[in-house]
Amino acid sequence: MAIIVNLDVMLAQRKLKLKDLSKQIDITIQNLSVLKSGKAKAIRFTTLDAICEALDCCPGDILQYQADNNTEMEQD
Repeated sequence: MAIIVNLDVMLAQRKLKLKDLSKQIDITIQNLSVLKSGKAKAIRFTTLDAICEALDCCPGDILQYQADNNTEMEQD
């Protein structure tokens, strides 16, 4: 299972810099950078809500599920 973070795409579409988003939603640049790079292990709903509000988008615009090609579903 892989979750793809499209925060950089949304920022580019909105012509917004990470630094500006950080100030707008009061979250450190470092934390947003970890999320943007896809290295985050989790995201709080309040953070996701703040990002979506600031970027005028939905969670599905930022987060995308992509199945791993290496794993197969086990059948009972």
